[in-house]
Amino acid sequence: MHGTVSWQGKRRFVGTGDSGHAVTMDAKQEAGGENSGARPMELLLLGLGGCTGIDVTMILERMRIDCERVDIHLDAERAADLPQKFTAITLTYEVDAPGAPLERVMRAVTLSQEKYCSASHSLSADLHAVLVLNGERFPVPGSMGKSHTDAEDR
Repeated sequence: MHGTVSWQGKRRFVGTGDSGHAVTMDAKQEAGGENSGARPMELLLLGLGGCTGIDVTMILERMRIDCERVDIHLDAERAADLPQKFTAITLTYEVDAPGAPLERVMRAVTLSQEKYCSASHSLSADLHAVLVLNGERFPVPGSMGKSHTDAEDR
């Protein structure tokens, strides 16, 4: 995988990866930017959501579970001191799939988190997950308070 990030002036950069799609990044005005693009840390967080979302929808499709909606809300906490890395991220998977068995949808989320999501395995933040299936909220077992790097070190 390869990417190039090119400076556009002030604090704005445009990044392009292997897919050929360009992404504009910029700092907020208080940091010398013009607020003309997403912040790099936002993109990191959204990349996590996109990665696990692709996994979950592919797994559900293979399970022949029809979804009407899949939204993943990501709430992150950052360290107060530099480098202000992510310390904890809660992923709330909202899935509308009438008639879908809870255990199968939960399995799709768990497989993404434990096996398939490259982005989540690349972060050192504690990852917490919640599944909201057809409006009912369930904690995802095994995800509470464990970063992938911590779990792998044991």
